[in-house]
Amino acid sequence: MKYILVLALLSLSIQCTPLQQVTNNLPDSGNANQQQIVEGLKQALTIGTQNSTNKLSAVDGFFANAAIKILMPPEAQDVEKTLRRFGMGSLVDKTVLSLNRAAEDAAKSATPIFVNAIKQMTITDALGILKGGDFAATNYFKQKTTDALTQAFKPVISKSLNKVDATKYWSDVFTAYNRFSSKKVETNLTAYVTQKAIDGIFYEVGLEEQKIRKDPAARVTDLLKQVFGNQ
Repeated sequence: MKYILVLALLSLSIQCTPLQQVTNNLPDSGNANQQQIVEGLKQALTIGTQNSTNKLSAVDGFFANAAIKILMPPEAQDVEKTLRRFGMGSLVDKTVLSLNRAAEDAAKSATPIFVNAIKQMTITDALGILKGGDFAATNYFKQKTTDALTQAFKPVISKSLNKVDATKYWSDVFTAYNRFSSKKVETNLTAYVTQKAIDGIFYEVGLEEQKIRKDPAARVTDLLKQVFGNQ
């Protein structure tokens, strides 16, 4: 049946989120069909992911955001405490800044990966997001883009870590630390920053998803206003 999506949603007995109630806002004439809903979802996700990556790829996108700022790895925090205790806090601060600068640099390459995942979205995918929880779209991206983001981020982060002297600072940190401790700490810096950068991206994507679902002001195009209209 042409409007099977509407019938399926009306049959749900649970209370729906604004995104899940999309079909309740469609014109009575039935001008919006499944394909229009899919296009609305794609438009929303494109805007949301672009907002996220633009924000994080800017200077201080990671460093000034307390929720996702990249700190020293857990196994290196004892090193940090020791160095600060011996008056080497400036060296640690430079290292932390360089880790975040590398993540900001890598975030620039995320947009085309998200766009590709959106282009490949099927009606089944869209319905899953539509009927899913508050972070259904974010979870979709985690499933579809994590591998590609990891592959894209690693070389960028590795290069960026060298460019901003993170590797040098990292080496300096542990050279200094080893003067006071016989226990050597080995950390794959590139892998650590890559994972933290990806975590930060998905954190911001999740925030953008909530805006589209719940905030009418975030629906900045005519299609979004029609598909995600006020309840």
